[in-house]
Parts: sequence; structure tokens; C-alpha cells
Amino acid sequence: MKRRTALTAAGAGALALGAAAAATPALAESLGGGRPSKKGFVRGADISGLIKNEDFGAVYRRADGRRGDAVEILAENGVNCIRAKVWVDPADGYNTKTQVVELGKRAKRAGMDLLVDFHYSDTWADPGKQYKPAAWEGLGFADLKTAVYEHTADVLGALKAAGVKPGLVQIGNETNGGLIWPDGRWDQLEQMAELLTAGCDAVADVLPKAQTILHLAEGGNSGAFQWFFDNAVANGVPFHAIGASFYPYWHGELSGLAANLDDLATRYGKPLYLVETAYPFTTEDSDGFANIMTDPEPVPGYPSSPENQSYWIEAIADVVKAVPGGLGKGLFWWEATWTGVAGAGWDPADPASGNGWENQALFDFDGKALPGLQTLGSL
Repeated sequence: MKRRTALTAAGAGALALGAAAAATPALAESLGGGRPSKKGFVRGADISGLIKNEDFGAVYRRADGRRGDAVEILAENGVNCIRAKVWVDPADGYNTKTQVVELGKRAKRAGMDLLVDFHYSDTWADPGKQYKPAAWEGLGFADLKTAVYEHTADVLGALKAAGVKPGLVQIGNETNGGLIWPDGRWDQLEQMAELLTAGCDAVADVLPKAQTILHLAEGGNSGAFQWFFDNAVANGVPFHAIGASFYPYWHGELSGLAANLDDLATRYGKPLYLVETAYPFTTEDSDGFANIMTDPEPVPGYPSSPENQSYWIEAIADVVKAVPGGLGKGLFWWEATWTGVAGAGWDPADPASGNGWENQALFDFDGKALPGLQTLGSL
């Protein structure tokens, strides 16, 4: 699965960006706080791949083995928010407005909130790649901003028309190096800010009560976060909250995550969400496609196991909950329902692609809920 390979390869570049950027003074006084959550700690799960998995025959079971709807099983275990990504025009037709509306309706029926994750691409967007949607190629910059606004407003408008009002909306995905390259790349700071602002403005116009989140990878990389958010603030991006990815086997010690989140809270005074994390429950493979994480001990002292998957959920949540001022608002397990099913692979342009993530889902190879799901829901 090339998304995570690219993310890892891009890490050095993102570190260099943060280190090379000149530090600026704390800006918390000029920012004001974001809207506080009314629902307590967010116990979230990204389930972007669920509908594709279901269409190709995935079955989900409760911990006792009884079959059920995956969204309902998540809710029964205490998950209170789902996260779903949006692509513009993917080759396989998944992760579009259609699936996001369906997931939003299912989440609402189950009593859960929704975080909508806009990638502004036809495929995976992360620090190593932020490909412009094919339909937006050739647009001048003014028209590109309009396309961002209209795409964001269109998806959120469809959700609103379906009776779903997401509480959280993510403008861009892991945008350490900007978004919609080359127009909004890291070396085009003003244009990057204008594109982010276009997305935020659409949210404000369609769902004025929703929080907008800007999201970076490498949750322990304080320099990269300070560089990005100082520039976002200096260029007037009207965001409400900060999102981070943190995978303990890629992104360093928990102490680094804690230090960065604490600094972000002090510096910007914004709510903080860990919008992506995970840990393997096994090193085995279920679909014949190589797993991304195969290390039997991804973090020294913590072998891949259901017990250590649960441990890392609790350990990372403790860091988020300890953020000063109560600004650590929640976490999301990435692709909790992405079990290995033939045909439901990672590459929207390649039906033969497989799933390199099924050993980090919260359901085992028989589709049965793992102990980590209950742990997540009880945070």
C-alpha cells in the first residue's frame, strides 16, 4: 500500500521543513479558542473503506461471534464518531459524496457524529503526494479556489439535505507539504492558505456550527507543526481545530507526541484531535497482499497482539486527555473496519490491489470485534 510507504519516505522532508522554518512568537493571545465539544471525549473510528469492503463481501461480528452491521457494532461498543474521507473523482467510484452520505446517515441512526475528511484529490493525499484532481487540471488559481469551495459545499450540502450535520470537517489530509500541488504546495504559502480558506469558508456557509480541522502527519514533530500553523495563522486561515496523525512505530516516542500537543495547546489555544492512529494485533496476513507493518515488535517491548493494540489505544488517549486546558478532545483509530476482502484493495485504479492494513483493524480475520474496539469505546 503505497500511501504509507510514501508517508514514511516523506518524513525526512517534513522534518527538514519544520527545522528550516524560522520560529515565530506564540500566537495564542491573538487566536481565541475554538468551539468546545459538547459531547465529551471523542472516541472515533475512521471507516472510510467500509462500504467498499461490504460490497465485496465483508462480514462483521460482535465479540461473541454474532453477525451485525459494523456501524452498529462500533456504536454498541461506545464509539461516538466516525471519520470518512472524500475523494473528488476516484477511479473505483468509492469514497465519494455518495458513500460519505450513506455512512453519515448510518452514523446518525446509530447515535454517532461524523468527521468528514476532504483530501481534495482523486486518490490518497498525504505528505508525499497531494495530486490535483483530474477535473481541476488546467484551472487558473481563482477557478481552483472556486472548485475547492464548491466541492466542499456540495458534499456538505448533500449531507445536510440527508439530515446529517457533521460536527467536524477536515480541510485537507496530512498537509505537511501543502495541498493540491503545485498550486498549494509548501513553497506557495499564500496560495496554500487561500485554498485552505476556501474550504473553511464553505464549511462556515453550509454548516456554521461545525468545527474545521487542519491536519498534519508526524504528531511528534513540533517544528513541522509550528511552521505550518504559524503560517496558517499569519495568512488568515479561519480554522477551529488542529488534527494530527501519530503511529507509534513511525512517529517516535509518546513523550514527543505529548510535548508537541502541549505546545500546540499553549501556542494556539485550539482544540486538538488525534485523527489517525493504529497498532497491529498480529503480524499475520489474511489476503495474500503484504502488510505494511510486519515487525513482530513494532515498538520495543510491545509485540503485535490484541493486548498491545488495546494498550496503545489507552496510552495514546492518556496523552491526548492530558493536554493543558482540556484541549485534547479525542482520537480516531484509522480504518478500523478495513478487513482483508478480495477486490476491496487500496488502489482505486487497480482492482487487483490488496489490503496492507487488515492486521491493524479492530476486527480480526474472521470479522470479529477485537478487544481494542471495546477499549476505544470506553475511553
